[in-house]
Amino acid sequence: MKSIKINRALSAAVVALVASGAMAQDFTLQMQSSDPAGDPNYQLWQAWAEGMSDLTDGRVEITMMSVGSIVDFQETLDAVGAGILDGHVTDTSYFAGKDPAFGLIGNPTGAWSDPREMLKFFNEGGGKELMNELVEPYGTHFVGASTPGLEAFVSDVPLEGVDDLQGLKLRAPAGLVQRVFGAAGASPVNLPTSEVFTALDKGVVDAADYSVFHVNQSQGLHEIAQHPVYPGFHSMPLIEVSINKNTWDSFPADIQQIFEDSVADVAERQMAAVDEKDAAAIEEAKAQGATIHDWPAEERAKFRAIAMGEWEKAATESEGAQKVYDTLTAFLEAEGLLSTE
Repeated sequence: MKSIKINRALSAAVVALVASGAMAQDFTLQMQSSDPAGDPNYQLWQAWAEGMSDLTDGRVEITMMSVGSIVDFQETLDAVGAGILDGHVTDTSYFAGKDPAFGLIGNPTGAWSDPREMLKFFNEGGGKELMNELVEPYGTHFVGASTPGLEAFVSDVPLEGVDDLQGLKLRAPAGLVQRVFGAAGASPVNLPTSEVFTALDKGVVDAADYSVFHVNQSQGLHEIAQHPVYPGFHSMPLIEVSINKNTWDSFPADIQQIFEDSVADVAERQMAAVDEKDAAAIEEAKAQGATIHDWPAEERAKFRAIAMGEWEKAATESEGAQKVYDTLTAFLEAEGLLSTE
C-alpha cells in the first residue's frame, strides 16, 4: 500500500509539473528541403533548424535534410502528411500536379514586384488561411512563407516594356510562366537551367527566366546578355514551411508561436541578404558593360493584366484554384496593384 501511495504521489507531482510548464516536452523532427546541400537557401534553412533548439530551450530539435534525402522533391507533401517526414521547406508550385491551386498560389506570374507584397498577402491578406485550406486535407499545416526573391530577367536585347516581348525568344519553364509569356506575345522555349548559358551564347534564345540578379551574375549570364531587367517583373516562388498536422497540433501554443515568428524572421533576413547581394552584383555587372532596365510601374501593370488572363484560366481548373484567384485578386485590388494607370 505504501508503494502505491508513493507512486500516486509521484504521479500527482508529475502532473503538476507538466501543468506548470516546469517539465518541458521534447519534439524531435526530421524535415526535408527542396534544395541541395550546397545551395545558399538550403544553408539558410539548415541554420534555422539548428537554431530552433536554442529558441525553444532544447524542447525542439530539428534535423534538416537536403533534397531527395528521404523522398523525391515532388513527394514531400504526401510524405509529411503520412508522417514519413515531420515537415518540409519547399517550393509550393511543385505540387501543381495534385491541384492547379498550388501552382497559382506558389508562383502567380506577374503578381509581385517586391517580396514584401507577397509576404503581406500571406500574413495579412488571407494567404496563410488559404494555404491551410489547401494543405490540411493532405495532413499538413502551413507555418509560414518565404521566398528566394523576385527573379530578375536576363536579356541580350533591350526590353523597356511589354511591347518589346513581341516575338522574343526566351527560356521559360513549362506551366504558368510559359503560358503568361506566350500570352504577352513572346516565343517561350522550355530548356533546363543547365542549358541557359549556352542557349543565350549561341543565340538560341534572346532572353531567359533564370534566377535573382546576383545568381544570374554569378553564372556569367550578364557577360553574354547585357540588358537585364531589374527589379524583375515576372516570377517569385513561394517557399513554404509546413509541418505534419498532427505534430503541429501536439505543440503547445508557445512552441507554435516560436515556429511562426522564427519563419517570419528568416523571411526578413532572406530578403535583406538578397537585396545586399543584388546591389553588389549590379555594380559588378555595370562594370562589365551591362545596362540595367527598370520597367516603369505602368509596364509592370500591363504585364500583370496579361497575366491575370492566364490566372483566370487556371482558376477554372479546380475549386482550390478558383479560391486562390479570388483571394489573390481581391488582395491586389485592395493594395492598388491592379491599376494600369
